[in-house]
Amino acid sequence: MHPHGRRTRQTPDSTPSGAATNGVTAAPASAEVKSTCGTYTCVATAYQGRDYVQDITVTTRDGLPGTLRAFAGDYRGSKANASRWRFVVNREIRAYPRLAVCGGLDRGGRVIENHCVMIP
Repeated sequence: MHPHGRRTRQTPDSTPSGAATNGVTAAPASAEVKSTCGTYTCVATAYQGRDYVQDITVTTRDGLPGTLRAFAGDYRGSKANASRWRFVVNREIRAYPRLAVCGGLDRGGRVIENHCVMIP
């Protein structure tokens, strides 16, 4: 077999399994996951306790791409042009009495929706 052919086959096989371990479902057993949907977006977050946010996943409900944003407290996630994006936060964010973990969708230079998950 040609060595280049082997590398080509191994790369796709290893990518999906690597991507799966980085998803919300791969959160440690002590993490909780909470999600909710607005009119145009869905926001999910994995968190520990009331202050530690692991990640924020923002998804468009119509499956069409747009500029997705994620934010919580003083955290300002980077933007992504996609229909679904996972923002890795991995930090403590203090907000009392509750923390709002939010995602936003912009299209055509306009804010379409900001939607939040409240962490108790």
